[in-house]
Amino acid sequence: MRRAWRVADVRSAEEALMARLPEGTLMQRAAAGLARRCALILDQGVYGAHVTLLVGAGNNGGDALYAGAMLARRGAAVTAVVLDPERVHREGLEALKTAGGRAAATPPATVDLVVDGIVGIGAKGGLRSGAATTLHRTLERRGRHGQRPVVVAVDVPSGVDVDTGNVEGVVVRADVTVTFGCLKPAHVVGPAAPLAGEVELVDIGLRPWLRADPAILVPDRADIARALPKHGPGDEKYTRGVVGIATGSATYPGAAILSTWGALAGPAGMVRYAGTAREQVVQAHPSVIATDRLADAGRVQAWVVGSGLGTDEAAVTAVRMVLATSLPVVLDADALNLLVDGGMADLMRGRSAPMVLTPHDREFARLAGEEPGTDRVGAALRLAAHTNAVVLLKGDRTIVATPDGLTYANPTGTAALATGGTGDVLAGLLGSLLAAGLRPEVAAITAAYLHGLAGREAARHGPVTAPDVAAALRPVQADLTGTASG
Repeated sequence: MRRAWRVADVRSAEEALMARLPEGTLMQRAAAGLARRCALILDQGVYGAHVTLLVGAGNNGGDALYAGAMLARRGAAVTAVVLDPERVHREGLEALKTAGGRAAATPPATVDLVVDGIVGIGAKGGLRSGAATTLHRTLERRGRHGQRPVVVAVDVPSGVDVDTGNVEGVVVRADVTVTFGCLKPAHVVGPAAPLAGEVELVDIGLRPWLRADPAILVPDRADIARALPKHGPGDEKYTRGVVGIATGSATYPGAAILSTWGALAGPAGMVRYAGTAREQVVQAHPSVIATDRLADAGRVQAWVVGSGLGTDEAAVTAVRMVLATSLPVVLDADALNLLVDGGMADLMRGRSAPMVLTPHDREFARLAGEEPGTDRVGAALRLAAHTNAVVLLKGDRTIVATPDGLTYANPTGTAALATGGTGDVLAGLLGSLLAAGLRPEVAAITAAYLHGLAGREAARHGPVTAPDVAAALRPVQADLTGTASG
């Protein structure tokens, strides 16, 4: 599980570590890691390569300058474009010049690699006009072989909001970001995350000094594979879990079919459907046990309610009945609207059983009374605390937040999933994971991760539809766990 820390926690850890090290040691460690990655990018062409450092004030520029000095000693032609001569890191600039590098007011004619050391993790807002102009001029240059320059960011791409991942104004788009000590939120959430390119974490000894809990947890394939239930020879359909699906309507039968499909693709051993789309669900999925009424559904271990349900009296009754149980519940789509319009917020907050809310931004605004805004992690945490539920805030970087302050970010999101019905599939899969016994936050991030993988797989074959995503769920799980997908 990767972890990302906020700026204040990183600063506190840096101060604690620097107090125990000779002056400048931490910067030298960072610069060595940065120079190493730059050399790997240049491969065997360090000698004679044209490297341009975009150097701002403070330690971020110092990291770039010392790394530039290390590359210059290996024969690279290193030019530091100093954006603020009055505030440049003097020792770093002297080290560069001593190693054979030079300082200039404008970028040279040939640039193979750009090191973005404009601003560090404490900066706010996009680049100022002077820095933006210099950045654009540098990126217009070409390398020795006519190629565009590779951009390497120091710690974070300059101009992004480090704690939220928000982007305003001109920012750097990096091919590689070399970050020090730990990941930061901008590496994993918000529009800043894709701007970081490939992120390499350099160990500078900071981890033992990060006393605060991480701001964000980011699962990898191994984490999700471990989270998925393992079935043994003694299992049967009831021990694997039974999920109840109360979705769809005569107007929206497709939502029932898709959410049921998502549930069938999960680990639960049986799916029970209750609703007015019963006939269509059974026709599409003959293995499902279906009834017209929720009261007749039979015993389940978790419920999914809301997708395509409508907002009439029957829908209100269904949501109330599900909330009145002591079972884990996924509340999606129309169920979220009914929490507000149907006056069920108090009933929801009074539950002790696990709940997962799955809003997109507009549904979030109705529940929270405000848009998620630029700090999606903070917004999701506030709603989770207010509702006493796990919140799965959908988006390119889906956020999962818990009432007690834990946050996950899903790294597998794709724009291919921005099409009708994919959220219904996600809700069904999530319900299946809850019925199989996963904790609600683990079920939520596991569902988002698998859903993202399925979206990516479906996109390999052309434009994506919700059935494509549902059909891809089993193969991606089989690939993840190394099992056959028969």
